[in-house]
Amino acid sequence: MQLEIRPDPAEVGRARRWARSRLAGSGIGDEEPLAETLILLVSELVTNAVVHTGCPAVLRLSLPGGAAEPSTVRLEVADTSDRAPVPRCAGDEATGGRGLALVDGLADRWGWSAEGAGKRIWCELDRCAAPVEAEADHGVAQELRVAVTVEPQPAEPAYGGLAYEVV
Repeated sequence: MQLEIRPDPAEVGRARRWARSRLAGSGIGDEEPLAETLILLVSELVTNAVVHTGCPAVLRLSLPGGAAEPSTVRLEVADTSDRAPVPRCAGDEATGGRGLALVDGLADRWGWSAEGAGKRIWCELDRCAAPVEAEADHGVAQELRVAVTVEPQPAEPAYGGLAYEVV
């Protein structure tokens, strides 16, 4: 599935709506964390293409077949700009420059490659299999208790504080 994007900031909202409708059509509901994450990733990658390249782009979405199997959702944005994504440090007061840092933190995998005169930026999210109802063993309910220990996380983000931007 793909959507052509004009170099207009209004296209970001249209891309999110398009992606939501494709997710719903494939059985991935708005309430699933995967859907929320994917919509944020669509927003970031399409914004980068629209704002930083000034070129038309194509948004591609590859969705899994069924909810019962583990699978991967792939999002790609291809544009005709030959400018590569370049890491940059966004200061505390900066209002931009964190888009690809978000992609790095949210996606299971991401990358980019040259494509003809332009490039393709992609990311993937792994979707776990849908939970299966626990069956009672001959009418006897089973209970599972899990102890969870939460340890404080370091203040510095996992991506080393670097932000990435297509320039």
